[in-house]
Amino acid sequence: MAAPLKLISHKLCPYVQRAVIALTEKAVAFERIDIDLANKPDWFVAISPLGKTPVLQVGDVAAFESAVILEYLEETQPSPLHPADPLRRAEHRAWIEFGSAVLNDIAGFYAAPDEATFKARTSQLEVRFARLEARGAAPWFDGENFSLVDAAFGPVFRYFDVFDEIADFGILSAKPKLARWRKALGARPSVRMAVRSNYPGLLRDLLERRNSWLSGLQARAAA
Repeated sequence: MAAPLKLISHKLCPYVQRAVIALTEKAVAFERIDIDLANKPDWFVAISPLGKTPVLQVGDVAAFESAVILEYLEETQPSPLHPADPLRRAEHRAWIEFGSAVLNDIAGFYAAPDEATFKARTSQLEVRFARLEARGAAPWFDGENFSLVDAAFGPVFRYFDVFDEIADFGILSAKPKLARWRKALGARPSVRMAVRSNYPGLLRDLLERRNSWLSGLQARAAA
């Protein structure tokens, strides 16, 4: 009998979303346990050496870091989300890392303390997405088959559902391939269900608490 899977989660964590999407695509049963990273329970600290989510508990063993979790699921669960060819698989892993770099840039974007830093972060994101636009996606990153790269970028585009309510920052403008990819990801059940229904409100609350340049723009947009 297979060991039960428990995914230790934070409601806003994009890396958790990657794992949820993969588990859902593979139709694997799991229990999701949300924690507050600002007030980490002792049991979580004991199983997460880096103090971050996600953590996948497989019976008594805890795997941490999303890339490790995704690879474990590929090795042990049905419905592969990586290509079979080793070189294409390596390419996909590289673009997943690129997606992590984009997430870091997004964090810098919404935390930028002043206008100059904010503009620099905006420009950096535009460059990242221009590179991604050049790679193309139709309808998924690698054509007809949904892959782990798609799972990695679903959470990336989800941020912009909230950012777009504040203003059009031009980051995704004039990128028709990304627009189609973003729409397809937004309609994918596994991507939609990777967050709770209150995700947009939680993200807006997070942005407000940052007291960043974007926080001020959000407050003015809501006034």
